[in-house]
Amino acid sequence: MPAITVTSHHAADAIPRAVWARLCPPNHPFLNADFLAILERHGAAGRPWGWLARHLLASDEQGTALGMLPLYVRFNSHGDFIHDWSWAAAYKQLGHVYYPKLLTGLPHTPAAGPRLLVGADPAACAVRQALIDGALALATEHGASSWHVAFVEADDQAALQAAGLLTSHNVQFQWLAGDCGDFDGYLATFTAEKRRKVRAERRRARESGLAIEVRHGDEVDPAEWPALHALYAATFDKFNNYAVFSPACFADLAQALGRRMVLFIARDGKQPVALSLCFRSDDVLYGRYWGCSGNYHSLHFELCFYQGIAYCLREGLLRFEPGAGGEHKIARGFTPTLVHSMHWIADPQMRGLIDRHLEQQGSAVAAYRDEAADHLPFRCEP
Repeated sequence: MPAITVTSHHAADAIPRAVWARLCPPNHPFLNADFLAILERHGAAGRPWGWLARHLLASDEQGTALGMLPLYVRFNSHGDFIHDWSWAAAYKQLGHVYYPKLLTGLPHTPAAGPRLLVGADPAACAVRQALIDGALALATEHGASSWHVAFVEADDQAALQAAGLLTSHNVQFQWLAGDCGDFDGYLATFTAEKRRKVRAERRRARESGLAIEVRHGDEVDPAEWPALHALYAATFDKFNNYAVFSPACFADLAQALGRRMVLFIARDGKQPVALSLCFRSDDVLYGRYWGCSGNYHSLHFELCFYQGIAYCLREGLLRFEPGAGGEHKIARGFTPTLVHSMHWIADPQMRGLIDRHLEQQGSAVAAYRDEAADHLPFRCEP
């Protein structure tokens, strides 16, 4: 077994692009040399918002990169979607300090995917273990309360469970492609009542008189980003939240990602009045941000759901993940789907408390998933 060295890097762009390209899934919108680097450079994944990059790179004796682990030191829980606010409160009540913590995940992006980025190598298991050991060593070095791995896939989940990490459960609503051809074919799988409701919503959106267009990142004029960004920011202002992306950050992402960024824009004449901003891989569409400057009946459903489904059907994408939360997605055909995150807890007392909590949570979340699935709009075949 070759010796494996794990090093920590303070920025995504400190790791060569060729390494990102070799270890990450091809054409992934978030796991690439650009997405994390641009967010870090513009501060969206920087110290002002509580993110401190400490990405791990595993290399052999010749310096060849064998694996990578995106990793951040966190000083709050904004934008990581692991819902640990109550854990932080419990720590405080017991006289413990919760922050800093470590997070492996995508800033401001609740999308599942690989986290232990390991190439096709005979030593892959050893590389995964070296990255896990490196993260735990870094947690000790920073005095972190915990290390969280957000929205893991099955292979990584198994490796992390073997290393003693706890599993939390949540539900997202995801559209899954079937053999339906186009949007009319998709609606044909609905019950008559649910089909009428969707058609009525789409008709209301058309009656607004707005023009709806689909643009990819490389098709957006950089001069348009301030107006598009204002729509995105308005949603955060409405809920007294913070819009961490700047117009310049979006413009840089659009230029770097090209067709991996997808925008559904509604215009009144030439003026954009609503926006659904998405990203895509070769087989998945990821819905991220919505904004609107007016009150247009059913336009949210049209831009955030129906346009995305139609886009997936045209492009041959297999799944549409429109983001966290939202039971209203069920009636539009988004299936409740279990997603998992993993957690290492330094303090033995807190680990025991959280372990018992997560055991109860797992049963409750699975029951909720099953109950929610009963409300899907699809016809029951005899």
